[in-house]
Amino acid sequence: MRATALLCFALIAPLCHAAAVKVIGIQDCDTLTVLRDGAQVRVRLVDIDAPEQRQDFGTRSCESLAEICHGKAAELAERGQDRYKRVLAQVTCAGVDANAEQVSRGMAWVFVRYAPKGFPLYATEADARAARRGLWSHEAPVPPWEWHQQKPASR
Repeated sequence: MRATALLCFALIAPLCHAAAVKVIGIQDCDTLTVLRDGAQVRVRLVDIDAPEQRQDFGTRSCESLAEICHGKAAELAERGQDRYKRVLAQVTCAGVDANAEQVSRGMAWVFVRYAPKGFPLYATEADARAARRGLWSHEAPVPPWEWHQQKPASR
């Protein structure tokens, strides 16, 4: 009985912790600030990369993420930390998978550098591309990882 109670607590405790998380800011189009246990925590949406604010669709992508998450309760499926000390996570805001929704709306790419082959978001991205949603309405959208490598004069 005691082992069962401990197992139940171990399974439920993370869910209770997630309930205390609220999105209080959008840093850029793939990074949020959440309030967790009274502290502000930066969270990078894992497996996606959104346009920078100065890129085509950058502003719209940020607005889309704000629409999905800002001011809402969120659950974080954490996958570590990046070099900037941001929490890496799959983020669900008010029941919506924010990572997948950004890709589905054509407001972000699957981040090929980190997402494994066969990852479900590739199919989501292909659907957005075929429907010419968001950034896919442009003839040749430039992913952020390529945009950063361009000379400043060509941006």
